[in-house]
Amino acid sequence: MSGENIYEGLSQLGGKSELPQNPDEAVIERVPNPQKGKLYNVRFTTPEFTSLCPITGAPDFAHLMIDYVPGEWLVESKSLKLFLGSFRNHGAFHEDCTLTIANCLVAEIEPQWLRIGGYWYPRGGMPIDVFYQTGKQPEDVWIPEQDVPPYRGRG
Repeated sequence: MSGENIYEGLSQLGGKSELPQNPDEAVIERVPNPQKGKLYNVRFTTPEFTSLCPITGAPDFAHLMIDYVPGEWLVESKSLKLFLGSFRNHGAFHEDCTLTIANCLVAEIEPQWLRIGGYWYPRGGMPIDVFYQTGKQPEDVWIPEQDVPPYRGRG
C-alpha cells in the first residue's frame, strides 16, 4: 500500500454524526480496498435492526447478516451503521427493507459478490426470512454459513 491516505474525504467517521431520518437521507461511504486483488469475505452482523410496518407503524425487528467479497471498495462501517439506523423511522415490508439494503450497498461499493440474510422476528406469530445474493458464491473464498437459528426466541 502506498503512503496515500485512503480515508480522506470521509464525512462521518471520527466525529458526531446525526442518525439520518430515512434511508434516502443516509450516505453510504466507501474507501479504496487496500487488499485489492485478494479474495476475502467481509461480514457485518446487525442483531438489532429495526424498521416500521408501513401499514400499522408498529416496529419490526430483524437480525441482519451481510457478507460481501470486496472489489475496488470497502464500505466504511460507521456510515453503514448510520444507514441501517435510518430504517428506524422508515415504513416498508421486510422484503423491501432487506433488498433495499442490498441494492444500496451493491450500487455504492460494487462488490464482487454480496449476500444478505434478513431474519425477521415474528409479527402475528410468523417470522419472515428474506435472502438475496448477487450471483454464485465465489469458489476460492471462505464464506461461513450464516447459522442464524430458526425462530425460537431468536438471538
